[in-house]
Amino acid sequence: SDGNAKLRYHGDIMSLARHLSLQCDLLERFLARLEEEQQALAQGSVDGAKLQALAADKQTLLGEIERMETQRQHAQRRLGYASGPQGSARAAEDAGCPEQWQKLIELATRVRLLNRLNGETIRQRMAHNQRILNFLHEAADRNLYGPDGQARRGSLAGIRSSV
Repeated sequence: SDGNAKLRYHGDIMSLARHLSLQCDLLERFLARLEEEQQALAQGSVDGAKLQALAADKQTLLGEIERMETQRQHAQRRLGYASGPQGSARAAEDAGCPEQWQKLIELATRVRLLNRLNGETIRQRMAHNQRILNFLHEAADRNLYGPDGQARRGSLAGIRSSV
């Protein structure tokens, strides 16, 4: 394989080192969105509009990350390297950019872990909200609130809830 291997994209030629650097930049931007999302989810009151904007940004970045990764994998195979992590590491070594490859792996690992953590936080919030809704439905079905919206005396005593 060629130590100066170049990746060809729509007529343009880019070094593997440059390509990996661009992929790392995208992953860093994605990681920043995940960190913003984590902070937003940690607030007592969730800002739905902010979370929607972050989700849209993440989706756009994810599409670009996937496009670049597909290009890199195709070029890797075209240059005769095996598919998978071993072939990728070998291609980066031969192109003189193993540090960029290692950085990409580390960023991808951080992104995967934080994305999983944020997803779990969202699932927990949704479960909590569902418990609240269930409680309110049960309370409404028992006619626990008077016409003034106030709880009737002793009316909540019979409801068991995990809220």
